Amino acid sequence: MDVALELGKKRTFASALDWPGWCRSGKDEASALQALFDHALRYGQAIQTASLGFEPPENASAFVVVERLQGNSGTDFGAPNVAPSIDASPVSDADLQRFKALLQAFWLSFDTTVRAAEGKELRKGPRGGGRDLERIIRHVLEAEMAYLTQLGGKLKAEDKRSDPRKSFVPLRAAILTNLDAASRGELPRVGPRGGLRWTPRFFVRYSAWHILDHTWEIEDRLL
Repeated sequence: MDVALELGKKRTFASALDWPGWCRSGKDEASALQALFDHALRYGQAIQTASLGFEPPENASAFVVVERLQGNSGTDFGAPNVAPSIDASPVSDADLQRFKALLQAFWLSFDTTVRAAEGKELRKGPRGGGRDLERIIRHVLEAEMAYLTQLGGKLKAEDKRSDPRKSFVPLRAAILTNLDAASRGELPRVGPRGGLRWTPRFFVRYSAWHILDHTWEIEDRLL
């Protein structure tokens, strides 16, 4: 399994290149790769409904590091935000359908976890910190809206509801529609202020990591 490492000063991320969202961090290369392996079964469960034939490796030696990326302050803050070179590659129709299946599996996993956590308390951090369930839901919604903008799309004003749960349906529809357009090269690669937009592959990789990370956070913090 090909893996890219994103090396920060304090944190390293290991990402499975063929499986967006399967990305974990550690203090160095070895611990990041071990964390990636430790979450293999959990990742497989999260994408089970996508029916893509994921088979977890028997041990961490199955990982082959094919790229090392220079991290930045975002890496050390806790986000794998440097795109591997493969994410600049074109997206075929088969790739697009696979990405859609993965995103829909992650969304279902998140929604299922949220429903299981309704009315329950989430464990606080050692200093009493940590978002409650409602704040996690709103954070995920607002983050995915921002990622959609990075891709070149935008959620319509009438679809931004006061209840974040009601905004997920139109947001996800907009994501799939704009992912189609971006994969066909129909969206400008440069934003209105001159910055480069995300490639479709990096959009899927980053969005998948973020929603899966918070899905697991809720599961791990449930009392």
